Amino acid sequence: MSASHSLLRHTVATLAYRAEKALRDVPQDFADFRASPDSRTALAIVAHLGDLMDWAIRMARGETRWKPVPQTAWTDATDRFFNGLAALDAAIAETAPETPTQEKLFQGPIADALTHVGQLSLMRGMTGSPVRPESYARASITIGRVGRDQDSVRTEFYGDASPPADVGRT
Repeated sequence: MSASHSLLRHTVATLAYRAEKALRDVPQDFADFRASPDSRTALAIVAHLGDLMDWAIRMARGETRWKPVPQTAWTDATDRFFNGLAALDAAIAETAPETPTQEKLFQGPIADALTHVGQLSLMRGMTGSPVRPESYARASITIGRVGRDQDSVRTEFYGDASPPADVGRT
C-alpha cells in the first residue's frame, strides 16, 4: 500500500472513529434537532453524510455523479453512512496508488464529512448531551476499522480541554 493510500485510508478510519462517537447514544429526539430555523436537522446531516460516502465511492471508481438520497429514519441514515464508509475504504484499497482521485476524495467528500461530524458533535452539546473531549492523537484508530465497532478504550476527560493556567509559564 502506498503512503498516500495509507494516509487516505487512515483518514477514513479517523472519520469513522469520530462519527461513531458523535452518533453513539444520541438523545431520543436528536434526529429532529436543528441549531437554527434555517439549518439542517441532525437527520438531514447524517443523510448528507451517506450521500457524501456514496459520492466518494463513485469518485474512487472514476465517476463524479452526485445523487442525494433522502432519509426518513435515524437508524437507516446512520447504517447507510457506516456501510458507505466500509465500501469507501474497500474502494480506496482497490484504486491504483498515487492517482489524482485520492486528493479529490480528501478535499471533497472526506473533508466535508469531517466538517459535518463536527457539526453533529456541536449539536449534541446544544441538546445537553455533549460528546466528551478526548485526546484524538492517542486514540486507537486502525486502517480498515470503519464501522461502529470502534475501540472502547478512550482517552476521554471531563470539562475544558485547556491546559491548567500555570502550564508553560516561566
